[in-house]
Amino acid sequence: MLKRKTLKVLAAAVAAAACHTLAPMAQAAEDLATYQGSDRHERLVEAAKKEGELTVYHAYPKLTVAIDAFSKKYGIKVKNWRAGSEALLQRIVSEARGGRHDVDIVQNNAPENEALHREGLSRPVWSPHFSDLRAKAVPGHQAWVGLTMDVWTAAYNTEKVKADDVPKRYEDLLDPKWKNKLGVEAFNFAWFGTLLQTMGEEKGRKLFSDIVSANGMSFRKGHSLLTSLVASGEVPLALTVYSWNPEQLKTKGAPIEGLALDPVIGQFSTLAVLNQAPHPNAALLFYDFMLDEGQKILADMDYVVVTEKIKTPFTGVVVTMVDPGQALDRQDEWMKSFEQVLGKTP
Repeated sequence: MLKRKTLKVLAAAVAAAACHTLAPMAQAAEDLATYQGSDRHERLVEAAKKEGELTVYHAYPKLTVAIDAFSKKYGIKVKNWRAGSEALLQRIVSEARGGRHDVDIVQNNAPENEALHREGLSRPVWSPHFSDLRAKAVPGHQAWVGLTMDVWTAAYNTEKVKADDVPKRYEDLLDPKWKNKLGVEAFNFAWFGTLLQTMGEEKGRKLFSDIVSANGMSFRKGHSLLTSLVASGEVPLALTVYSWNPEQLKTKGAPIEGLALDPVIGQFSTLAVLNQAPHPNAALLFYDFMLDEGQKILADMDYVVVTEKIKTPFTGVVVTMVDPGQALDRQDEWMKSFEQVLGKTP
């Protein structure tokens, strides 16, 4: 199953392709990627319009709303291709191995874009909007930048779970009333690994082992599916949906409510400009757009944006972020822990 392929395996494939892709962008694009002069935006707009095109690979279905806004503003034709996080990484690697360089910029989870950086497939970028972003959204190497935070929260069906029974902490899930009522997304290894790190490995493993032993745990592939099953009542309480999932269904009248249990875990969704981008200036212009006007567009769709200029439901909340380097290096370990403690995935 594609999802079961670890990022370590995919990173190895990246390494095989790296020898074909290490050549830098043209010098003019190189200068603008890190250029910090006051006329940066004007120079980017002029250069991007000359290129006239942009290709974006992305994981967010609704990123097309921001893409359309960018295209309309600057008159740049944008091609886009969407897939799951691992499929995006695989396609970029496969194309690089074959000497194809179609994609300019990719939106993907931090671990996948960290894998691109490690093998030289993406490049450092500077943006005047970095100063607006929350801590850790800009790594030292600057080969990717946080665009939003995928914050994992619980969600419960308001018709199946009484107000007085809503858990306030994970320890409350030891109560027998939760028997056969709990679910998680089937591949949230990074969430669980980071959660145990934050709680304390021994304490966390024992707590969740006891919860599963007492009440069981069901698995569903896909956060949207899991959220829908909460809304339908099939899974009364899910532990790992994305924070915006319940909000989107609530607006449609679904009996669902999100619930942030401490410690709250999140992961950056990121942007990375490819080293061999055929339209590098358009990519850089889109990069800046997404860190500025694009943040409001995403926030209006309930995504948790990284700019400090816009309040989110998690403004002021301590969110422990998944370390993308550890997600790469420890994924096999985290997968094994997830399956041992919570149960086998489908």
